[in-house]
Amino acid sequence: MVSLALTSSCNLGFRSIPLCRSRSAKSPPLNLKSQFHSHQNRISSCPNPLSKQLLGALPSNIFLKLQNCSLSLSNRKFTVRASAASAAPVAPASEPWHGAALKPLMASIATGIIHWFVPVPNGVAKNACQLLAIFLATIVGIITQPLPLGAVALMGLGASVLTKTLTFAAAFSAFGDPIPWLIALAFFFARGFYKDWTCSSLGLGYSLVFSEALLAPAIPSVSARAGGIFLPLVKSLCVACGSNAGDGTENRLGAWLMLTCFQTSVVSSSMFLTAMAANPLSANLTYNTIKQSIGWTDLAKAAIVPGLISLLVVPN
Repeated sequence: MVSLALTSSCNLGFRSIPLCRSRSAKSPPLNLKSQFHSHQNRISSCPNPLSKQLLGALPSNIFLKLQNCSLSLSNRKFTVRASAASAAPVAPASEPWHGAALKPLMASIATGIIHWFVPVPNGVAKNACQLLAIFLATIVGIITQPLPLGAVALMGLGASVLTKTLTFAAAFSAFGDPIPWLIALAFFFARGFYKDWTCSSLGLGYSLVFSEALLAPAIPSVSARAGGIFLPLVKSLCVACGSNAGDGTENRLGAWLMLTCFQTSVVSSSMFLTAMAANPLSANLTYNTIKQSIGWTDLAKAAIVPGLISLLVVPN
């Protein structure tokens, strides 16, 4: 009905018929006969021949119903209100951080408190029982996970220091072991390589070059640093990128990456006195020959500028 009304208002010169509704009781009765004759006169005077054919072909009863609806609603005005909220896209609300899960956290703390006040058995030190209580509370926290695993472990470590169950040196003695830091450093390098590789192969090369130069003052062996740490990383990256030696794909990335890391490891080894074993030997020979001492800062000041320029130029 609405589509017919819109078509008639555009092409046939009739007023639009938005909707067919019943007339109010207060409205005067329609003279259908007079309205029918007047509407026939309008059809005959319509300049559009298509409208004459369409409306003239309608049966009289349908024509009278349409005319009835048109006259009853012709003087009414309809307002369409568009909501601004419906047009604009609604951004999803960010979920707020709820903090630690209270029930698992309370279970972990309660476990530690209960075991803390358990009577100490004969032949067992008090600090040992207290350390057991903190250990059990940490294990319960790791299982129930009120917070991430790292946060739970640090909370247990902090509780052992705050309660003076362990001294600070004893609690953090494991952080002085180079093996955990080496593992953590490998994860840091892997994350950095992933971000650089998503940008370009040149960025990947620079990340390897400067990572090796960063470790040069701390690892006094170019063989251990370049061959033991970075060579497996470079080889794995080449294989992951589909560049393998001997099958014709070595020139995709592997040859350039291997050559770059090999040449820059020599540069970084010459920048610091502790970067390789030959540097202290050279400093000792210099002192015995010309009585000139070369300290760590002396070599670093002399080699930092040409070394950084070489590290920037070689990958290109």
